[in-house]
Amino acid sequence: MAKMQNLFSLTKKKENISAQTYPDTSKHISSRPRHIAIIMDGSGRWATKRHMPRLAGHKAGVTALRRTVECAANENIELLSVYAFSTENWGRPRAEVDGLMRLLWESLRAHLADLHRDGVRLRHLGRLQNLSPDIQQAVRDSVELTRNNTRIGLNVCFNYGGRAELVDAIRQIIADGRCPESITEELIASYLYTRDLPDPDLVIRTAGEMRVSNFLLWQSAYSEYYATPTLWPDFGHEDLLDALYSYSQRKRHFGHRTSADDES
Repeated sequence: MAKMQNLFSLTKKKENISAQTYPDTSKHISSRPRHIAIIMDGSGRWATKRHMPRLAGHKAGVTALRRTVECAANENIELLSVYAFSTENWGRPRAEVDGLMRLLWESLRAHLADLHRDGVRLRHLGRLQNLSPDIQQAVRDSVELTRNNTRIGLNVCFNYGGRAELVDAIRQIIADGRCPESITEELIASYLYTRDLPDPDLVIRTAGEMRVSNFLLWQSAYSEYYATPTLWPDFGHEDLLDALYSYSQRKRHFGHRTSADDES
């Protein structure tokens, strides 16, 4: 139980990580993304490699999330969206699904005060209605309590799917009686779970996989992608800094190019 006490809490003591350079000072991070999204992959494999139950990997993944939120906040990242449980994950073994639900509930209940104290603004993205009533209430309470925090926004995509999000948006558009001529990209975006949030600038995937896995399909149309072989429970400060450095070396075009781009 003692280990669970620090899973989500952010330490007050900031580690001495430069906001401008790598620890070895050899790589300059010239620009930072405003919004980072992470596909947290590899927790099950992390546990299997250690001959541990898969749920132990998910618990270690929560610790990795705490580290990452802290580092992102120290690096002045405004928003962090994490893929915690997909709509497809219901097809996993019942014991694993039940364990993930308990982990969410215990984390919210035990560490909400710490998150609030440390200035984290929580938001849930996904189908809340499919979760148990106690988890639904815990999510609502966490969102309400932290809604005015400004250090960093943490969007937890739980029971989330990119296609499901589009289906929900289209259903609501129809229910609102919108005529076909009024349908624009801006209108659709205003019905998504991420309404009023900027699209992610950078999407990180751990564990060496190269799939988008139904994550923020609409929002990541022009996001930069970064893949690392690091399994999610092992993800830490240097891994995030590697991703930030890679992002800072890229030129974003959003579908447009100029003559200057061609000459460089």
